[in-house]
Amino acid sequence: MEKKNQNKPEEGNKQGTIKISEDVITTIAGLAAAEVSGIAGMSGSITGELVEKLGRKNISKGIKADVNGNQVTIDINTIVEYGVNIHEVAVALQNNIKNVIENMTGLDVVGVNVNIQGLSFAPEYKEETGPAGK
Repeated sequence: MEKKNQNKPEEGNKQGTIKISEDVITTIAGLAAAEVSGIAGMSGSITGELVEKLGRKNISKGIKADVNGNQVTIDINTIVEYGVNIHEVAVALQNNIKNVIENMTGLDVVGVNVNIQGLSFAPEYKEETGPAGK
């Protein structure tokens, strides 16, 4: 006998419908990404950068959620720390986002597309540049 997952949101159950905003899902994904070692930050749009500079940090910057019924696909643009194994960090990121969203929302995450947009260098890796000859 197949056991139905009790956490799955159902469309049109006898109590009503449950809809989870894409903004909520992208916020959850952003928080899940922040938990992954090797992730330096997210890479977002110009609008997101402007909002952040104005003092409102956008945790879902660089993340897009596409909800289709009970299925979700996540696209995330991220920056990784210099020196990490990018493939391992990306796989850990995919797994953490998938697990956290599924546990919190009951939705099926059918894909987490990770786009590495850049590297972040720790202060010890940055070279100070000055005028030529110094």
